[in-house]
Amino acid sequence: MTELFVPLHSLKKGHWFKLICGASYQHLPAVRSLTLAYTLAGADCIDVACDPAVIAAAQEALKVASSLTDEAKSRGYLSSGKSTFLMVSLNDGEDPHFRKAQFNSIQCPTDCPKPCEKICPAQAIVFTHFNDSGVETEKCYGCGRCIPACPYDIIYTSSYVYTPGAVAPLVLSTGVDAVEIHTRVGRLAEFQRLWQAISPWVERLKVVAISCPDGEGVIEYLQGLYELIAPLPCALIWQTDGRPMSGDIGDGATNAAVKLGQKVLAAKLPGYVQLAGGTNDYTVHKLHSLGLLSGLGNKLTKIAGVAYGSYARVLLSPIIDRLEKMEVNNSDVKTNVHLEDYPILLWQAVELAHSLVSQLKSQ
Repeated sequence: MTELFVPLHSLKKGHWFKLICGASYQHLPAVRSLTLAYTLAGADCIDVACDPAVIAAAQEALKVASSLTDEAKSRGYLSSGKSTFLMVSLNDGEDPHFRKAQFNSIQCPTDCPKPCEKICPAQAIVFTHFNDSGVETEKCYGCGRCIPACPYDIIYTSSYVYTPGAVAPLVLSTGVDAVEIHTRVGRLAEFQRLWQAISPWVERLKVVAISCPDGEGVIEYLQGLYELIAPLPCALIWQTDGRPMSGDIGDGATNAAVKLGQKVLAAKLPGYVQLAGGTNDYTVHKLHSLGLLSGLGNKLTKIAGVAYGSYARVLLSPIIDRLEKMEVNNSDVKTNVHLEDYPILLWQAVELAHSLVSQLKSQ
């Protein structure tokens, strides 16, 4: 089997693993480290923000992973560094994945216990003695947990939608392998406008994914989307976005993704069904207990894969945090510290990533 088709083989066999770096996550050092570690651990696809700088950071990490593939395999990892797909996420309208938290820290009372800082899974909220307190926007990926936590109701979000005409020349010309479109029931016209901008480039893609949360009429909506985009020259994935950006909260977060996955499977739509939204260390166990991961690769009755976002990122956060502190401590001028420059940390990160990837790959 050629390296190019390894991820597609994973889809067919039901053990496709995707890392979600975050549709609005723009912390370049973390994106680079996450991409490198999970690729060496055997991830089939890396999903990143629709941002040229983020795409470049991920592509650089994929090149490094390719050079380390043989060593990773000698260590017993499932590295697919020479074939891992790079995916970018787009949206056809308002979506929680495409937003940033904001607030003016001057409005914060001095005696506030700062619950927002404590609850932020991305460590994107900081308070200092200087004027740079608040949200580090490149780290925020829009989970929204800080909003109800604020006792003074001063945190809000700023959302954005990509202009369809700017998408293709800005992003799809950079050599990405796949796109994912975030949509929701009732946005057929908006989806169509975005699709018209993407469709001339589809011949270059390996995968098109459509991510949609549950809702009344969701199956009919997905059927309508398929009629709009068919026929496709590449693989199609239906991503069941169960409980967005919640995988690190607890085991139960995965239940919504599994439930929606079962609903979409029952509809027997053309394409593959892949879970997301609340996926974590419990997801594979849950799927296995329900007989949805048999390894037989029947895409009409089995889940083809799982995408992991917040849980996967938090899993590696101790190592990524150590690297970030090295950048601060090495010099008064912030320097680039790369994970591969510290082999002990690198293989610790790969081992952590492998502990998640292997759950799916061993089924």
